[in-house]
Amino acid sequence: MAYKTDIEIAQECKMRPITEIARAAHLDEDMIEQYGKYKAKVDLSILKDETRKNGKLVLVTAITPTPAGEGKTTTTIGLADGLKRIGRNVTVALREPSLGPVFGVKGGAAGGGYAQVVPMEDINLHFTGDFHAIGAANNLLAAMLDNHIQQGNALGIDVRKITWKRCVDMNDRQLRFITDGLGGKANGVPREDGFDITVASEIMAVLCLSNSISDLKERLSRIIVGYTYDDKPVTCGELKAAGAMTALLKDAIRPNLVQTLEGTPAFVHGGPFANIAHGCNSVMATKIALKMGDYAITEAGFGADLGAEKFLDIKCRMAGLTPDAVVVVATVRALKMHGGKAKNDLGTEDIAALEKGIPNLLRHVSNMKNVYKLPCVVAVNRFPTDTDNEIDFIIKKCRELGVNTVLSTVWADGGKGGEELAKEVVRLCEEEKGNFTFSYELDSTIEEKIESVVKKVYGGDGIIVTPAAKKQIESLTALGFDKCPVCIAKTQYSFSDDPTKLGAPEGFKVTVRNVKISAGAGFIVVLTGDILTMPGLPKVPAAEKIDVDENGKISGLF
Repeated sequence: MAYKTDIEIAQECKMRPITEIARAAHLDEDMIEQYGKYKAKVDLSILKDETRKNGKLVLVTAITPTPAGEGKTTTTIGLADGLKRIGRNVTVALREPSLGPVFGVKGGAAGGGYAQVVPMEDINLHFTGDFHAIGAANNLLAAMLDNHIQQGNALGIDVRKITWKRCVDMNDRQLRFITDGLGGKANGVPREDGFDITVASEIMAVLCLSNSISDLKERLSRIIVGYTYDDKPVTCGELKAAGAMTALLKDAIRPNLVQTLEGTPAFVHGGPFANIAHGCNSVMATKIALKMGDYAITEAGFGADLGAEKFLDIKCRMAGLTPDAVVVVATVRALKMHGGKAKNDLGTEDIAALEKGIPNLLRHVSNMKNVYKLPCVVAVNRFPTDTDNEIDFIIKKCRELGVNTVLSTVWADGGKGGEELAKEVVRLCEEEKGNFTFSYELDSTIEEKIESVVKKVYGGDGIIVTPAAKKQIESLTALGFDKCPVCIAKTQYSFSDDPTKLGAPEGFKVTVRNVKISAGAGFIVVLTGDILTMPGLPKVPAAEKIDVDENGKISGLF
């Protein structure tokens, strides 16, 4: 049977005018600014409307990712459409895709099959220009920093201690480590430099965690770009860059309104990766979604040890959000991979491999239920090759934890395939009250916070702090940053910092290699393992398959 590609399905969709979608989201026409027929920016003044009560907040997360795929964004969208089908007033809040994965290997972030947000091509490519604005603001700060040094360096910045990098929204390993300012005195001060991918920029985190334009400007001014010769931090505010950067971001800060294939309102805004950043859509998009629907469905990047942990410990803490329920997405295929089965051998029943791999799912579920104390359901994305025995095995194991399992077929059936999951989510929100707690307290030391996440969430034995990281922790503590939450940069492929340790590894320690402050975002970035903030393209990039005909119709985009 020949399946249609995601882009073919999306292009067959008869989209509704965005004004109609705005009405469905209870937004007056004067509250949106249209970007063509099917996209719009939402006015931030809606956040001040105290007559609108917040709906229920549902987080969709997943098991540790594998090449077999899990379908977290697809499930998020299909669940929202399922809730709409059973008569609930619902909105969805998602991250924007980065061009790096779109042209690289992972793909976009607009869902898949019959559970997508549209216009799919626009969302996966330039969209409304948010990422370009973020990159421009990032690079303006870099330019003003180097210009300050060129024009006399009144602040005494040590060029060997500059921490601010330039960025571009593309996988480009050539830019990881560069030397710039060459060619003589008129061309700047020679120094070592480098680029991050835009989604790893602190500007992305700042935009996604800001509550208003004034909050955005204040956060930008607090960004630390480097240190002086006597180790004092130098901020964006001292370089007088925050105002101009805010001017570049004044439109990008407003959430984008689009629609699912079934016409459910979707707020798509911001896009930090969860392995190197905090992995959630913007606070403002989530808050607007909560005001516009009785149920707001959102997702966080990669597995629950990354995206969900940061959503709960960072975003919810900073924004005062309390989730009402959590959905953990899994597939039989991925769990068999965690059990050691090869990707090309997943189509046959193998309870033994499933038994070895299912501890991964159970640890994620236990974390949501027992660490964060939130009502939880497991959504199994069913594939045609999954057997009843395999499904029954998962249901039984999850039931032992007091968690229900629901089969989802949203990829093939859209909202109809998400109705059962929608009913269970409604039940959780209405009948099971959580007692939401964080995995650590802010008044703990930096090392205690990292260790708490490693032990409680990852299932590890503790941490190993390198001498360089220990010195950085001491410096950040002396500067008063020790009460910030921690944002741990870690491989997405394992609970540990070793991507080869699949399933639910035990007896490991996580090595803390580098610790730095993102003072604007308001969190401490903890680098573990070999984490790259600028990915490279694979041997055969997805970009090779993408094309456009003379009428402007795009093909090959998944």
